[in-house]
Amino acid sequence: MFKNRSTVIPDSVLNVFKKGGAMDRTVIAYVIYLLVSIGLTVWVARTLSRNGRIFLADVLHGNEKLADAVNHLLVVGFYLVNLGFVALYLSGDGTITDTRGVFEALSTKLGVVLLVLGVMHLANVYVLNRIRRRGAMEREQVPPVPPQGWAAPQAQA
Repeated sequence: MFKNRSTVIPDSVLNVFKKGGAMDRTVIAYVIYLLVSIGLTVWVARTLSRNGRIFLADVLHGNEKLADAVNHLLVVGFYLVNLGFVALYLSGDGTITDTRGVFEALSTKLGVVLLVLGVMHLANVYVLNRIRRRGAMEREQVPPVPPQGWAAPQAQA
């Protein structure tokens, strides 16, 4: 074991980084997959947060604090679902033996992650739009002027 400050690093990990030691291509694919997937998840979550807040403020009749709170809860849920999926989908089907295999594994894994992110994004936009429409319909049901009196029913001839 190699001890560096307070961190203990196993010898097997250090052997990978020694001169002349080849890193397993499967590990390289995992690292690239995690970096790209997490980066994409953060980017989509920030985009949803920034633009979804406008919808929420409209739905919640300008209540900025409530809009921020709901927006934050939605973003946390988005992170949990997507990062959970990324973590579950990390395990590979087998060992990658060549560079072509790295690209094939990455394209499959990242393609599925992008599809899941896209579906989650569309679901968030759909839900926010439905909430916004419901709020707009509720505002339209209130008469613009209170009733000023009533008229007696007319007798039909």
